[in-house]
Amino acid sequence: MKITPASIPNVLVIEPDVFHDTRGFFFESFNERKWRELTGIAEPFVQDNHTQSKKNVLRGLHYQIKQPQGKLVRVVLGEIFDVAVDLRRSSPTFGRWLGTTLSASNKRLLWLPKGFAHGFLSLSDETDVLYKTTDYWAPEYERTIAWDDPDLAISWPLTHAPTLADKDRNAPQFSSAETFA
Repeated sequence: MKITPASIPNVLVIEPDVFHDTRGFFFESFNERKWRELTGIAEPFVQDNHTQSKKNVLRGLHYQIKQPQGKLVRVVLGEIFDVAVDLRRSSPTFGRWLGTTLSASNKRLLWLPKGFAHGFLSLSDETDVLYKTTDYWAPEYERTIAWDDPDLAISWPLTHAPTLADKDRNAPQFSSAETFA
């Protein structure tokens, strides 16, 4: 497993060791012992989520202000442009975003620690995303930031307007978002 720090502190890009042969491939998508040894992160994962999206569906930017969740994200079908926004006021990268492509073919994973908003754009006709979280979903603490906020200026690889849920379409701007210390 190769772990590369991203451009924002504490965010990691993980490339698993993939073993190919004539039958296909095999890889460990998660191994707790290796995870702890290589990352130093000892917080347990308590929930696995699976979402399916059609092409051009944009989900996010979501986070929980209480019961914040660390997320380990991967794609098992299709491809996404995955985005993390640093909401930690004490961070030198507060308000900055990073984006990376995760796909079933590249098998990369993205680790987002607590304190980040998360979103993604489906780039394939059908995309299945799996992610592990370090805390349980708590809808009463869920918050959303506008995906197209001009202060964030995220460069989504869009060719036309995305398909959005109502909560994403009506999300507040970053300037009025609740953030972390």
